[in-house]
Amino acid sequence: MSILPHHKYPSNPLNHVRSCQFHTRVVCLATTTKPRPNPERLMVEPRSVTPPPLVTPTRPPLLDDPSLQSTWSHRAWVASGCTTVLISLAKSIWVAADSQIWFEPILAGLVGYILADLGSGVYHWGIDNYGDESTPIFGPQIEAFQGHHKWPWTITRRQFANNLHALARAVTFSVLPLDIACNDPVIHGFVGVCSGCIMFSQQFHSWAHGTKSKLPPLVVALQDLGVLVSRSEHAMHHRQPYNNNYCIVSGVWNEFLDEKKVFEVLEMVLFFKLGVRPRSWSEPGSEWTEETEAQSQFG
Repeated sequence: MSILPHHKYPSNPLNHVRSCQFHTRVVCLATTTKPRPNPERLMVEPRSVTPPPLVTPTRPPLLDDPSLQSTWSHRAWVASGCTTVLISLAKSIWVAADSQIWFEPILAGLVGYILADLGSGVYHWGIDNYGDESTPIFGPQIEAFQGHHKWPWTITRRQFANNLHALARAVTFSVLPLDIACNDPVIHGFVGVCSGCIMFSQQFHSWAHGTKSKLPPLVVALQDLGVLVSRSEHAMHHRQPYNNNYCIVSGVWNEFLDEKKVFEVLEMVLFFKLGVRPRSWSEPGSEWTEETEAQSQFG
């Protein structure tokens, strides 16, 4: 490449800058013709897209952190959620006893229990992979769940109402209208069990992070029987590649959802339709690497 000035340098350097023209010769050292692509390599690589940022806090909460403590507002919401669920279950039992129809309400309750596990998995997958703390309505839970991957032990330090109040509030607004307007034992059998399992799913989640020796024997027995999600099963969710075992009520759906790659299919659909990339496609970084309680508190 050569650069040749058209005029001599003038006495004034600024005038030289204005008046100087340049002729540039560019030599191409390689052909611009692209080779024909290999048809077998023609595939979309969605992982190359920049992933959404994680929203984990920079430091873990301390054991006496106010964010882990229950407030009177939390307790009030949990009380209202439990009340609406108990009213629904009581109505189901009362009307079933009066009409001597037991099979349908019991079956409806069983269906509610099974679907609550599926619902917990779908919800858990969604807030793990999409959105951030600024997302309307779900922002605080998204931030909490993503921070949970960094410091999973903190869920065992949350007080009961602190852990359940967000779901209890949603259950209150959803179930209360049915308690007032409906007397069908089958509907209440389904709604009472399903909503109760959803509301307490965060407590089941907390128990799944607990130490066997510190859990109530009844909880350990229910975990071993598969009635509640087990500690070993949920532990897989906190290991690479962090994209499985999302269900946290009983975990009965986890094997099916993971083997059939249901969530992976949903991720591809959302990516190709909306251009949104889930966090599970990213290579796990420090944000997803679990820190133990000892490291966090004393490191």
